[in-house]
Amino acid sequence: MSSSTKLQDPRGAARGVTPAAPERAGEPVYDREALARVLAEREAWTAGELAAALARMPRRKERFETDSGIPIPDVLDPASRREEDFRRDLGYPGRYPFTRGPQPTMYRGRLWTMRQFAGFGSPEDTNRRFKYLLQHGMTGLSTAFDMPALMGYDCDHPMSRGEVGKEGVAVSSLRDMEVLFDGIPLGEVTTSMTINASAVVALAMYVAVAERQGVPRERLGGTLQADMLKEYIAQKEWIVPPRPAVRIVCDMIEFCAREMPRWNPVSVSGYHIREAGATAVQELAFTLADGIEYVQQCVERGLAVDDFAPRLSFFFDVHNDFFEEVAKFRAARRIWARTMKERFGAKRKESLLLRTHAQTAGVSLTAQQPYNNVVRTALQAFAAVLGGTQSLHTNSLDETYALPTEEAVTIALRTQQIIGFESGADRVADPLAGSYYVEYLTDEVERRALEHIRRIDEMGGMIRAVEEGYPQREIAESAYRFQQEVERGERTIVGVNRFRTEGDEGSGIPTLRIDEAVARAQQERLAAVKRSRSPAGVAEALQRVERACREGGNVVPPVIEAVKAYATLGEVCDVFRKVFGTYREDGRF
Repeated sequence: MSSSTKLQDPRGAARGVTPAAPERAGEPVYDREALARVLAEREAWTAGELAAALARMPRRKERFETDSGIPIPDVLDPASRREEDFRRDLGYPGRYPFTRGPQPTMYRGRLWTMRQFAGFGSPEDTNRRFKYLLQHGMTGLSTAFDMPALMGYDCDHPMSRGEVGKEGVAVSSLRDMEVLFDGIPLGEVTTSMTINASAVVALAMYVAVAERQGVPRERLGGTLQADMLKEYIAQKEWIVPPRPAVRIVCDMIEFCAREMPRWNPVSVSGYHIREAGATAVQELAFTLADGIEYVQQCVERGLAVDDFAPRLSFFFDVHNDFFEEVAKFRAARRIWARTMKERFGAKRKESLLLRTHAQTAGVSLTAQQPYNNVVRTALQAFAAVLGGTQSLHTNSLDETYALPTEEAVTIALRTQQIIGFESGADRVADPLAGSYYVEYLTDEVERRALEHIRRIDEMGGMIRAVEEGYPQREIAESAYRFQQEVERGERTIVGVNRFRTEGDEGSGIPTLRIDEAVARAQQERLAAVKRSRSPAGVAEALQRVERACREGGNVVPPVIEAVKAYATLGEVCDVFRKVFGTYREDGRF
């Protein structure tokens, strides 16, 4: 349909509703005469039934919109989709642009990986939790590290006081990692590790443990989060400034492309961006912009895009706006596929695929009426599944208080299993495809995310945008706006600002507490490791790490050799601090 023959939608224009992707005039799905009949019927319905209904009962709000602020029309119909080109914009699952999923069969072939985040106390504690979850149907391991490990400190460092094992497993040396994965065949399970600033040390330790199990690097499957850009944007757990941090991430991408073909060296993460207060559109835009920056950096160091892009993975949050969340996953795959093909010239199909892990929104959980969190998590998990995620973590009802108890994490896992085996969501790929509303939202989320990405490109890329504080400001403004809406009662949080009951402030649910004895035991083990190792061997290994940092060599091989000599996580990170300096964020208002 030519632009001169496009049908006009006066109702949408009057209410400020942006038509879906008007700039794309493609092969029409509906013919002109059919659309004219639909539009005429809509106008009659608007003047008739809708007007009469509004006269009896006005809208509850003047304006309905998604959590990202996308306006929602009164109704959508075939005329709303008149610019859609099925083959260009949707197509079939497993086919470019992958809007409908990365695999042709999706969950008919294999369900998503049920990967519950686990990690607390000592390596022995977490090893037992791993085995418990595997026995109860979890299909992949996901490792949470404690704050000292995330910040690159050993358990005996003064900065670690009060934090050892409290919000993840305590790991300071290869000995801890050996205990953590004791009895778990690393050649048979995939492992995700949520660690960023010190991720290269965790990767090195995992490789070393596998070698001692007799598992070669090329057989190891799993994912390292290792997304430093989102740390400066949202989570704020860093060691060195952004540019050397991104360089180390690219070292891991390069190393894994050459030696660990089944390993995902980075999980480009929107989760923490969303948890910091971003909208779904901002989460999508900043996450994909981070991914674009990593690809650009790797290409500039001489890597062929098709050699490493197939192993890039993504990680998204799933919040409460059910349909917008489904649309976000669909838009994400389409943007990434087009970006990789048109911007970077990727040729392999695998390079175009956006494969993602999802986690339900921790920030949506409430301390008041904590059992409501089971319902929230179920809705969010269902949205992730209908959006086509490849891996999913469901939060536990007690996580607003502490790390999950065994009972709470079991309910969270059962939530996934009920969706997977009882809901019917596994029986067809992309079940909401063709929904006028979901397709409209998919287009709108894509269009608005691309606008953010365009601004970031104009700044010179994501590193520069982070240095200028652009994503940080955008997120801070969204978080402030959200909280204002809650406090004014314009946004309902059940059990928090509406539907409260007496006694909400005390949960009464059991919570997990980490004994201080864990820290003492970890410090004693670390001391024993230091007594048993070769000081000269450790010093020499750390000098090789330092040379790689200063001379531009890939840091991964010398870090592997250092941890095998039982250099500690803190000692390796001290080398990074010495060479690159530490990072301190400027205050931004």
